[in-house]
Amino acid sequence: MKTTRYFEEQVMRKRPYLQRRWIEAALLYFEHKETQADGRVKLWYYVPEAGYHLRVVTLADGETVHNAFPDRDYLQRIN
Repeated sequence: MKTTRYFEEQVMRKRPYLQRRWIEAALLYFEHKETQADGRVKLWYYVPEAGYHLRVVTLADGETVHNAFPDRDYLQRIN
């Protein structure tokens, strides 16, 4: 899994409960995908063991992970 320096130094430090396997699963099996105006890609993946949707943000290449966090408002956002 390719990641940005920001992801490694900030995101994983602030959110140690995130598991890399969840993020890797989101890249492969996302439930919903959106492209931001700046080209970054948002992917949502439901993590059954955590009980929430995980939002993963990649760079425009769609594979370099830049951010990841629980998105508890996911269902309201897409409906």
